[in-house]
Amino acid sequence: MDGIDQAVTILAGAIRAGTPLVFAALGELVAERSGVLNLGVEGMMLMGAVTGFIATAVTGDPLVGIAAAMLAGLAMALVFAALTLGLLANQVATGLALTIFGVGLSAFVGQDYVGTPIEGLKALDLFGLAGLPVVGPLLFGHDLMVYLSLVLLAAVAWVLTRTRAGLVLRAVGENPDGAHAIGHPVLRIRLLAVLFGGACAGVAGAYLSLVYTPQWAENMTAGRGWIALALVVFATWRPVRVALGAYLFGGITILGLHVQALGFDVSSQLMATLPYIATVVVLALISRDATRIRLNAPAALGRPFHPAA
Repeated sequence: MDGIDQAVTILAGAIRAGTPLVFAALGELVAERSGVLNLGVEGMMLMGAVTGFIATAVTGDPLVGIAAAMLAGLAMALVFAALTLGLLANQVATGLALTIFGVGLSAFVGQDYVGTPIEGLKALDLFGLAGLPVVGPLLFGHDLMVYLSLVLLAAVAWVLTRTRAGLVLRAVGENPDGAHAIGHPVLRIRLLAVLFGGACAGVAGAYLSLVYTPQWAENMTAGRGWIALALVVFATWRPVRVALGAYLFGGITILGLHVQALGFDVSSQLMATLPYIATVVVLALISRDATRIRLNAPAALGRPFHPAA
């Protein structure tokens, strides 16, 4: 029974560890489906994390913190959109600059809040069933944001595959000139997609500072923004695969924390690198099948567009 309990603990932890990746990767997936490549996810997550933490520390309400983090992500995404969609700046260079900017600004803004205690978002006892063996902790004992990430996953998958709005978004990502020719506002659609991605990245950052480890520390995202970017490619731009990949990487993270408890004499530093090693290995394996990537990637990904061009 101890083995079962430990397995349940690891699986439940994998869901929690994967949740910020679900938020960030889904937001980036929508942006990339519109043809915009935003490499600034890490910076937007950090700004969401610090803004959400400060708002929670000041108000005492984690929900206010999450809303503030979403606004911070939106603001960062708006800067990116102004440069890439308005001024036609290079998307890759702008995204990298956004990450560097977010790393520095978050450290500056949050320097007075390092070590400040807060009351983070607590786990729920959904329908009073969290105490059930095995299924209780796995299905009914998570925090509100875990369930909202699942709702977001279902909504994104449904919109992209079952609605006219999703069809138009994908058309813009495949052929913006053709979409513009038949009357679709390409720049407005891309702007909304980028803002959605920024909001999701902000929420992902807030999850780290308000739920996963309720504290603020510099660079606390620890590269999760880059993993989220890799997940989009890993999932071949499909929402359900994004979530599965996020929980897989979350499971690797949690397993690294439990390996020593299971009796294995392995360096904790080595275990901490496992998610990043897995990211590199997976991307290397995927890159071998260039044809599948070309078939699934939005054809206009990273390509600037201007109606007058």
